[in-house]
Amino acid sequence: MTGPLSTAQIREKYLQFFESKGHLRLPSYSTVAPDPTTLFTVAGMQPFKEQFMGAPAVFDGVANRRVTTAQKCLRIGDIENVGRTLRHCSLLEMLGNFSFGDYFKQESLTWAWEFLTSPEWLGLDRARLYVTIYEEDEEAFRIWTEVNGLPADHILRFGADENFWPADAPKEGPNGPCGPCSEIFYDRGPKYGNDTWAEYAETRESARFLEIWNNVFPQFDRQDPLPDGTPVLKDLPFKNIDTGMGLERIATVVQDVYDFYSNDVFAPIVARVAEMSGQAYEGPQSVSHRVVAEHIRSVSMVIADGSVPSNTGRGYVVRKILRRACRHAYLLGLREPSLFKLVAIVVDRMGDAYPELRENLAKVEATVRAEEESFLRTLEGGIQRLGKLLSGMERGATLSGNDAFVLYDTYGFPVDLTKEIAEEYGISVDEAGYAESLENAQNLARAGSKYGKSELFGGNMEALDGLSPTVFVGYDDLQAEGEVVALVGAGERLKHLPAGSEATVVLSRTPFYAEGGGEVGDTGRIEWDGGAGVVRDTRKTPQGVFLHDVLVESGELKEGLNVRAVVSGERQAIQRHHTATHLLQSALRAVLGSGVQQKGSLVAADRLRFDFSHGAALSADEIAAVETLVSRWVSANFTVTWQEMPIADAKAAGATALFGEKYGETVRVVRVGGSVEYAGQTVSSMELCGGAHVTRTGDIGAFVILSDENVAAGVRRVEALAGEQATAWVRDRLNAAARAAALLNTSPDGLEARVTGLQTQLKAAEKETAAVRRQLAEAQMGGGAGGAAQTRELGGFRVATLKLAGIEGNDLRAAADKLLDQSGADMVVLAGDKGLVVKATRDAVTRGAHAGQLIGKLAAAGGGKGGGRPDMAQAGVTDADAALGALDTAF
Repeated sequence: MTGPLSTAQIREKYLQFFESKGHLRLPSYSTVAPDPTTLFTVAGMQPFKEQFMGAPAVFDGVANRRVTTAQKCLRIGDIENVGRTLRHCSLLEMLGNFSFGDYFKQESLTWAWEFLTSPEWLGLDRARLYVTIYEEDEEAFRIWTEVNGLPADHILRFGADENFWPADAPKEGPNGPCGPCSEIFYDRGPKYGNDTWAEYAETRESARFLEIWNNVFPQFDRQDPLPDGTPVLKDLPFKNIDTGMGLERIATVVQDVYDFYSNDVFAPIVARVAEMSGQAYEGPQSVSHRVVAEHIRSVSMVIADGSVPSNTGRGYVVRKILRRACRHAYLLGLREPSLFKLVAIVVDRMGDAYPELRENLAKVEATVRAEEESFLRTLEGGIQRLGKLLSGMERGATLSGNDAFVLYDTYGFPVDLTKEIAEEYGISVDEAGYAESLENAQNLARAGSKYGKSELFGGNMEALDGLSPTVFVGYDDLQAEGEVVALVGAGERLKHLPAGSEATVVLSRTPFYAEGGGEVGDTGRIEWDGGAGVVRDTRKTPQGVFLHDVLVESGELKEGLNVRAVVSGERQAIQRHHTATHLLQSALRAVLGSGVQQKGSLVAADRLRFDFSHGAALSADEIAAVETLVSRWVSANFTVTWQEMPIADAKAAGATALFGEKYGETVRVVRVGGSVEYAGQTVSSMELCGGAHVTRTGDIGAFVILSDENVAAGVRRVEALAGEQATAWVRDRLNAAARAAALLNTSPDGLEARVTGLQTQLKAAEKETAAVRRQLAEAQMGGGAGGAAQTRELGGFRVATLKLAGIEGNDLRAAADKLLDQSGADMVVLAGDKGLVVKATRDAVTRGAHAGQLIGKLAAAGGGKGGGRPDMAQAGVTDADAALGALDTAF
């Protein structure tokens, strides 16, 4: 019996369907946004922004104005709802078909109907499909009723707030491409709710009627309204199609499961979380199961795409998602790193569609584990911070909601734990105040995406017009007084910012370094009479206006206030890593040759990353030589100086430029005031650089290279640590070696010899075990001529089948080879407890046998999946008996 389509099968069917309609299938673009207006790819249409605006539709040399994709998207505007509801996700797989001035509304809607209802594709019940349209869109109404045959009472009309993109565009804008849309819903039946379609028209909320597809028709150019406010919508020179069907939603419908977390992608992750934590997926704690399952899928995808946790930009988002998962794992009782163990399940379920997951499995696991370890240490810091707050309060008092929110948002401390610890002190928590602070922060986050996809067509910089460049004093001073000259939120100027709110703050004078040249933006605090705020990040405009992302902790921030700006202690670590980056480049050029050219860099508080041109991996000796050179500079404690000079003079003096910097006529030159010797050559460091640096090389402290990897053709990437981070890393490794040695009853010095001895013992034991398994298989097979196997005629082939207990993997394949030789059958099907192998003779393959196709059917019946060649295939299953039982109907 064939089960419901898997998520992977739905994805593939969708892409095949639109290929049959002349669409070019393209692979998913990275989650890293293809344009600078957003951090991440947030919609399936985003990679095609230029084509929607009229650029030629040519992809990898192939011209086609019809395209289809399954695009991975990341959206975090409502991240706090992920897990708390059954439908919110931060990572979405968006199935889309797009037309760039080719077909339009009729094709879009009739093809959607065909894919959803045709037995060849999804075969959904037509009677259970419903749609919404824009209230003035008579063309869409005609197509749905006259062409597709949808009853009129299955159609609801809504205004521009619901069925227009961007929402409310006719009246509120923004100017630019816009148009009506038509959403498709599926009635999942009374077991999901007793509401009716008419009731949905009133509530616009339903678990029964699930939206599965949105067809958007960008056909107008919205322009400035008339003086009386009348909207002006002009026809675009060509009309486009932008559709999106959430794969998670349609899988829920096709598989007839209650929610996303019950489908074939999420269910095994949730089950593993329950197994690791010992907490069943029932009751209030199920929220934590869902958060962990959803977020590990999200971060696995974005880390595989090259994003890593950090304190700024995309890295801040990755860290936020991952630490939210860590918090909920902690609530489930997981006190040791555990999330990294779930990455393999994500790869198993999604790696076929997104091969970058398989290619980066080890990297993703290592990144997640390192962040878990860091978070658990941070959590301890939050406990100490909370303890200080509570120790100064009397029993019966109430901890303010804003304090609880700051603990959560700044220190990553979950409010559930705050309440639990506060109860031990006899203190309650103002939950209403916490909720208000949280809502304020969320509203600001959502306000930044007010127009949804419209933000992809250009950001609003008008709020910064007329502002003078910020005076930067942060090379020499890490504290400074400055006036608040502007507050900006959602692209608009604000007059004040209350506690719990976050916006962009412009100061007349600042010590905060703005992100640039590979160096991250500074973080820290601003303080004023009666208030304080946290600076999360610092950026700047091309005109030199510094933008501080500020969360107000207390008081109210207003334009015109004088504030004291204080850079966080992370700056010292950033400076160590930045100067170490310069020394690293000089050392690499000395050891590897002058062909080394910088191709990118990241300078952060927790590490440095340096990309450079080189055709081969660094040997252990080369890494040691580079580390030694940097250590010589550090030991010499040379001065580090900087000065501004004409660019021509700087180049004449031998200064080299760092990747990504744009230079004017006057440049800043950073020079290390001494050189070191290597292999008979004198090595020095002098770079054009606008970043922050230490004043002496000795300030860098310890230096260690963590890794060397290939990131592109002819480009290597080195990651390294300096100062306290390097010392802590070395100490962690030494402690790990000591623990490992203790477990093996030896000393760290004897660890290598002990491991070598154990490896020898293990190989001997594995040989012995393999021999026992072979004997076990032979005993169950019952000797020659097929022995215990059952042989019968199926589809014109002699097929031998047998189930072997305790035999899997290579042993199962070897047993299949032996049975095929002994039985005289055309094909053999061998099942283990959790595995399945099908093999066919060359003659059988010539006559049409296909092991890979057969095993796909058997594995589906057994709750698994697999495939392979015509002569050999294998699969993993959860029910081997069910897989074998499907053999009679599989031919």
